[in-house]
Amino acid sequence: MGDVVLEARSILERFKLDGRTALVTGGGQGIGRAIAHALAEAGANVAIVDINLQTAETVAHELTEKGVEAMAIACDVTKSDDVNSMVKAIVDKWGKLTIGINNAGIGFWHDAETMKEEEWDRTMDVNLKGVFLCCQAEARAMLKAGYGKIINTASMSGTIVNMPQHQSAYNISKAGVIHMTKSLAAEWAERGVRVNCISPGYTRTQLVTDLLQTEVGQTVSPEWMSRTPINRMADVTELQGLVVYLSGETSDFMTGSDLIIDGGYTTW
Repeated sequence: MGDVVLEARSILERFKLDGRTALVTGGGQGIGRAIAHALAEAGANVAIVDINLQTAETVAHELTEKGVEAMAIACDVTKSDDVNSMVKAIVDKWGKLTIGINNAGIGFWHDAETMKEEEWDRTMDVNLKGVFLCCQAEARAMLKAGYGKIINTASMSGTIVNMPQHQSAYNISKAGVIHMTKSLAAEWAERGVRVNCISPGYTRTQLVTDLLQTEVGQTVSPEWMSRTPINRMADVTELQGLVVYLSGETSDFMTGSDLIIDGGYTTW
């Protein structure tokens, strides 16, 4: 049997996202902001979605400064009306939605036995229900077109139990995101929509920096590093390449995958 003929276009050309349109929830800061910049630099038009319109507008302006088409949308991902309006605004502006990055999330440290019911509910509403509502609305647009890429931000915390801090609600919500990703991937695979998730390890964002400056954080930080073979946290830019790969044609044969990028934390 002869060799398969290789794709005529180069691999670098196939990584480009020219002509694609994307949304990034939680795009006003941290990991979401870094992902938005990566998609824009790869050629996509990008909608920055955040519950805080001002931060979304700031990032959208950063992208337009790079010569990219961008828009800012205020959205509470726990409300279906907001989520449906978000997708409609993008389709109305650009005619399609190709890439959905569902990154908005919250977390806190709290002992399980003293956790308040409202803290549990809020975590599940944002981290699990919010991701599902976004996947659902995005897929409705993508399934009509017969093609689309949905990437959810889970966490290594959906696979392992973090120590020494206690964060059971967060861990459980992210485990749910991983299984949701697999379930939706199986349901939509034959209709052209791919659903994958990324699971970052400890990543240096302003939120994490603020947590580490607390009394608990002073104890937590050394243990995080000792449990990570690379012995440091990730920079947000180190997540960008993976998301660009999952957003383009290079990953058309990948769906239902959870990709862990954690500096080796889960290897031990």
